[in-house]
Amino acid sequence: MLVVKRAMRCSASTSAATINSMRLKRVLLALLVLPVAVLLQASAGAQNVDEILSKVLAARGGLAKIRAIHSERVSGKISFGDMTGPFVVEFKRPLKMHMQLTIQNQTLVRVYDGQSEGWANNPFAGKANPEPMSEDELKNIADEADMDGPLVDHKSKGNKVELVGKEKLNDKDVWRVKLTTKNGDVRFYLFDANSFLLLKWEGKRRQNGQELPVESFFSDYHEVGGLKFAYAIDSGSSATEIEQKIRIEKTELNPNLNDADFSKPATPAQPPS
Repeated sequence: MLVVKRAMRCSASTSAATINSMRLKRVLLALLVLPVAVLLQASAGAQNVDEILSKVLAARGGLAKIRAIHSERVSGKISFGDMTGPFVVEFKRPLKMHMQLTIQNQTLVRVYDGQSEGWANNPFAGKANPEPMSEDELKNIADEADMDGPLVDHKSKGNKVELVGKEKLNDKDVWRVKLTTKNGDVRFYLFDANSFLLLKWEGKRRQNGQELPVESFFSDYHEVGGLKFAYAIDSGSSATEIEQKIRIEKTELNPNLNDADFSKPATPAQPPS
């Protein structure tokens, strides 16, 4: 009996060792396979977003045409509720911008020199003279002054791009792309899954130390110089709360712009009332 019990204990011990060995092999196999699976998944995700962005750039007219633009002038009408007036925005590489709009006989000017200084006046708040921009204003205008947008050459700009997936926007299939800027700001771009043109932008704007949600909707695309531009841009805190409407009337590519126009502006002459 003692021999039998010892044999049973030995057999049980051997079985336990065998089971533990099999479990260990499975765990080791899982640990070896998991990183490969994660790398393959990450690689597939990166390939997908690069594929989407490649089609987006092609839909606009191609990267070569985008990079061939050294300056740009856009003019049209801008509306805030019932108030409407003309605007002109001029861009020049690298990151220079001059914007002027007139509403109710009051002219607002915003200028960025493309490096570190910007100026703005707000006649609606009784500030007729251009003043240096705040830190938040400088960050906003630096983004606005990028003619190409943050998705073009996003890696060299320190931006991270991810493909979130496909979803519906109204009755259209769209690709949702997530952009994380080098400063940590998160934005989303929704591209038509068929035309690959931008239909919607979601993000936040800094104002008076606060982050406010903003959505912009893009439509009425026109072709200028082989590139497509949205001529209707509606923005607000949501689709049902549109606070600003832009209707572009003319886009000029590579106009001759004076660098002096991107330095501190003089007090704008207000139109006669």
